[in-house]
Parts: sequence; structure tokens; C-alpha cells
Amino acid sequence: MADGLLNVLLGLVASAISAVLGWLGQNLRRRRRQERVRSFFGLPAGSECLIVVNRSVGTGAHARTVTRRDAYALMELAALVKECGAQAELVAHDSVHRGLGAKTELCFGGPSSNERMAAHLAWGLPGVRVTSGPEGPNNVIVVGDREFVVDWDRHVHTLLARLATPGGGRPVFLVSGQTGIANHAGVRYLMANHRGLARRYGEDGTFALVLRVVDPKAYGPDVVELAADVTAQALERPADPVPAPDTDAVTDTAPDTDTASGAATA
Repeated sequence: MADGLLNVLLGLVASAISAVLGWLGQNLRRRRRQERVRSFFGLPAGSECLIVVNRSVGTGAHARTVTRRDAYALMELAALVKECGAQAELVAHDSVHRGLGAKTELCFGGPSSNERMAAHLAWGLPGVRVTSGPEGPNNVIVVGDREFVVDWDRHVHTLLARLATPGGGRPVFLVSGQTGIANHAGVRYLMANHRGLARRYGEDGTFALVLRVVDPKAYGPDVVELAADVTAQALERPADPVPAPDTDAVTDTAPDTDTASGAATA
């Protein structure tokens, strides 16, 4: 009887030890995954980041309103920042008068509606430009000799990029879509694929991708595929510098122009 009771006790102790070790192992893996996410986004616990908001370009839109789709993207970005244990500061695109590297920056919207985006493209991705003048088609993403044109019935595009900053500072993330839906799709792709991006380009690497949002009228921002990895071409400075896009021009002519009533404040 005593031997049987001892065996039962030993079995219970062994089970308890196994359960504790399993819990510790899972907790350790969870923490490692979280630390990799924080490292990739430059968002250690307790840190701060900037979410730079573009302006709505709809007819009659106020300078400090954003489209409904951009508001959705903002909420998802804020959730990502909170998950990393960091704090987000929402800043209007024309109110960010500061340098790079001190804080992670999440900047979205095309250069015609976001002055900060235009500056980032000119500095970090000189091989990229977005057409915005009256000559030729509007809102075309041009990288090297490749053009990514809006096709309202089939697809739109988003430029998704991560820029390493000088001195190993905090990174800058760019989501420059041709429409509000494209902006939202770019944010979702970044959140869903950040682990794969970190493995491919490193936790502190620079990359530039063009994403294709398939049939946004039917699927919204949910069906996204990689159109091209344009990192090399985007980093190459053209022989004849192209003037920066006119940031006062209205280029996002998508039919989705509903605006969120909340203003982006510096």
C-alpha cells in the first residue's frame, strides 16, 4: 500500500513539474516572439512612436480630416503599438518638425496628401516617385523603369517600405497607397507578415515592396499579393533627379471619400 501511494505521489510530482516546465517554455517562446516583433518595429516596452497621418483629399475635405479607410488603418496601427507595450503619438503630416531615429515612425498616405511621406521618399527611396501632375495618368507609382497604374476595376497598389535610420536609430515605416483602401491593405499586410519580412530582410534592414490590392471594390483591403520587390531600384538615385511631387495636388481620386470626423492633431 505504501509503495502504491508513493508511486502515485511521485507521478503527481512529475506531472506538476512537467506542467510547470511546459508553461515556462511557452512563456519564454512567447516573450522571444514579442521581443522580435518589438525589435523589428523599433518599439521596446515603454517607448514612444509617431503615427503620421495624411490629410483627406476628398472634395471639400477639411485639412485635418482623414478618410474612413485611413481611420481604420490608424486603429489597427494603434493596436499594434499597444501590443508591443509602447505608446503612440498621432501627428498631422505637416506638423512633424523633427529628425529621424529618435522614435519609430509609422507614416502612411501618398506624397500628395502627406508632406512627410514626400520628404521620406526623396531622402530614403530616391528611385520612387508618384505622378501627380496634369500630364499623363494620375497617382502612378513609378520605381525605376516600372510603373504601377491604378485600375479601378481590377487592382490598386501600395508601396510598403521600412527605412533604417542613421546611427542605428529607430526605423521609419512607409505605407503609401494609391487609395484609402490601398493604405489600409498595406497596414494589414505589414501586421500579418512582419515575421517573414524580418527573416528575409533582417530586424534592422531596409526594404521596399509594391503590393497589389486585388479587386478592392469586391474584397476591400483583404486580398493582397506581392507585386514586386523594388528595394534595389528604390534605393538607386536617378541620374537626373525628379522634382518632388506637388504636395498640394489632389491625386487620390478613389470613390471612397468618406471622412472620419476626428481631426489628427499634432
